[in-house]
Amino acid sequence: MVAMTLRNNIMEQLLSKLAADFPSLTYAPGKQFCWSPETGEIFYNTTATGSRAEWSLLHETGHALLAHKTYSGDFELLKLEICAWDKASDIAKSYGVIIDDEHIQDCLDSYRDWLYSRSICPTCSTKCLQQSNYTQYRCFNCHTVWGVSPSRFCRSYRSTKNVKQPAVFHLFNPR
Repeated sequence: MVAMTLRNNIMEQLLSKLAADFPSLTYAPGKQFCWSPETGEIFYNTTATGSRAEWSLLHETGHALLAHKTYSGDFELLKLEICAWDKASDIAKSYGVIIDDEHIQDCLDSYRDWLYSRSICPTCSTKCLQQSNYTQYRCFNCHTVWGVSPSRFCRSYRSTKNVKQPAVFHLFNPR
């Protein structure tokens, strides 16, 4: 019980320091750690304790300080996450906090895994790149076109339903 109270106190102290050092940022209690560019608030989990909670708070502060708003493509999202972790690591030093590199890579791996699962062709399982319109993927192998959910918080469903498929012609030249 004493250890839990101490960890909560450390989190509260970090939150107070961040709020004092960055008065333009607003911190609000929430169910999870996240930066909302729509409301300009950094939400933090009030029941979270320990180093991971501190790192998450610093990471979301990084997003806010970098003024991250939205992303167009999958790779841009990964880039934003990397930048937010870099900023969080810089901020952490001034509070005597060291963010574990393994934790950062684990978090980035969750995005990499999400991006990978979106890129798998639902027809032939070839791995593909998102198209320039950022709403669809197109298979280089079988030419299937599919859409994916833009949400980072849901399972990667790949659907060819309601996606116009390109006409594919195979020319046979018997020589």
